[in-house]
Formats: sequence, C-alpha cells, structure tokens
Amino acid sequence: MFANWKSAVYEYAHRRNRLETDGDVGQLVPIVRDDKFVRRLEHRLRRMQTSREDRGVAPLRSETGMKIRTSELSGQEAVVELELRLGAEYEQLGRTIREERMERERITVAKKRSQWVITGVSPISGERRPAGPLPPFAPLDPDEAGDSRPKSVPYLNYNVVPVLATSERRVRYDRAKAQRYAETWWNGANPQYLHFEVDCTNFVSQCLFAGGAPMNYTGKRESGWWYQGKDGSRELWSYSWAVAHSLSAYLSSSRGGLRAETVDSPQRLAIGDVICYDWDGDGRFQHNTIVTGFDAAGMPLVNAHTVDSRMRYWDYRDSYAWTPNTRYRFFHIADDYS
Repeated sequence: MFANWKSAVYEYAHRRNRLETDGDVGQLVPIVRDDKFVRRLEHRLRRMQTSREDRGVAPLRSETGMKIRTSELSGQEAVVELELRLGAEYEQLGRTIREERMERERITVAKKRSQWVITGVSPISGERRPAGPLPPFAPLDPDEAGDSRPKSVPYLNYNVVPVLATSERRVRYDRAKAQRYAETWWNGANPQYLHFEVDCTNFVSQCLFAGGAPMNYTGKRESGWWYQGKDGSRELWSYSWAVAHSLSAYLSSSRGGLRAETVDSPQRLAIGDVICYDWDGDGRFQHNTIVTGFDAAGMPLVNAHTVDSRMRYWDYRDSYAWTPNTRYRFFHIADDYS
C-alpha cells in the first residue's frame, strides 16, 4: 500500500480532511485495517450529518493540519501519536461560521509484505472521563462561607488577574472578557495555571475567573470554588475548579462567590454561560464547555479543552463520547457580585 509508514500517515490525514466535508468514511477502508474504528467514526459522521441537516447547515470547506507528536518504530511496526487540527466552514441562513478543534489519535502502522498499512487507530483524550469514584463535594452552608478572596495565590500574577486585588468591591461578571479569554486559550495552556490531561473544567473555571467571577475560597477541596496552584505535592484547588461533576454540583447549589441559575434550554444561555454534559444519563457529569457565540439560528457555540474546540455546536453530537442517553445541564452565570 505505502512504501513507508510516514506516507501512510500523511495519506490518512488527507482522507480524514475530505470526509469532514463529504462524510464518506468508505475512503478510509482501503488504507485502514481497523474495522472497529471505522465503524465508530462512521456512526459519529452520521450524527454530524444529521445535526447539520436539522440545523439547515451546508458544509463549505475544511482543512486539516497534521503534526506527528511522537513516533516509535520497532521492527515492522510504527506507533504514532498524531495531532489533527481540524477547521471547517459552513453556511447557515446566509452566514458563514468557522469551527475548529484539535484531536489526537494513536495510529499503529505495520509493514505487510513490503508495504505499510494502518492497522489501528484510537482517539486520545476524549471528552469522556475515565470510570472511577467521583470526588466528594459538599455544598457550603451560607453561614460558614469564607472570604471569597484567596489567602495566597503563589502561581497567579495580580497583573494578569487583577480581580483578586479588587474582590472587596462590587464586581460585575464581564462576559466579553470571559469570551476573549476562551478565544485566546482555546487551544493552549495559560502558564499561570496548571494544565491537566482532562482539562475541560479547569479551562472553563479559568474563563469564568477571567470574566471576574469571584472565587469562593474555603481551603477545603470538597467545597467552594477556588484555585491556588500547587505547593510541592499538595494540590491547592477545589474539586469544583477542575472536576466536571463537582463544578456542576457547585453551580447547582452555590450561594457565595461564583453563582449560577439553572435554565431549561440552551436558547436561554448567554455568552460566558456554562453547559455540563452527562454522556450516559446516569447523573454523572463528565464534560463542561463555555458559550462563546451563537449560530445563525441563535443556538450556542462553545469553546472547550480536552478535545480543544472553538465555536463548536453545543450538543456535541459530533463527539465520540455522545450517546442517545446524553443529558445536559445549562447554567446562566450570575452577573452581579458584592
């Protein structure tokens, strides 16, 4: 099929780019000998096409940038970690919208009778949180609410996040600032913060904080909403700052610091609001996004980390993590704090 493993990988990326627009997964069959992955991708693409039809969206063009992050060659086999930067433009009601996302895949390429062929493809860092016990979360009694100003923030620069220095004054959540932060860092890690392998909630928390939402510092990881960085091996942040389910629980019950109202539909959201995703419909929220725009029909578009995404349609039917049981929780972030 291919004279070397790199040629196989480059051709794979080229064909992936085409199917983002035409949805024809059949073009991968001659070069990918991983039926399970091809079927999984086919189901995902069908959901994308159905979503586009429901929204009245017409794909215009797509481009795929490819970067080989790591490669290991052992005899007749190469294992490659591939980063794909996918950009797509579509037309809806006379308006052109551009969506971007970064995906990583582990690709195995094997030499068969002097030719190289792809024998395995597996997505890396999907939006589904690994199975395991959820961290504890205890809603804070309003009578026990602590100072919303952190006692020490060794890894944050007051010039970068000046709201820390002014948290005693009346604060208004600046949705435009939250949006700008989400646009600046959608595919990168702000060095002022730690970056996690599953980073969706950490990213959303940073966006909210950049918009002026006040921390609720309790010093207890299972309560409040706060971040201080790391002191040696000590993790100094609340679970609600970095764990999807804990942030959903916090926003559902908070009466101090960052607050939100649960609303019943995505149409009631505004820029800077938050969507939480329960992929299996079992009450366990595994992913969070922040609203950064709206499509031509007025439905939210979101930015996110883990699978870094920009202006992605809110329902995530294009995600490998999505199931027919998926449930959402919509939070409208409070505007005023004193």
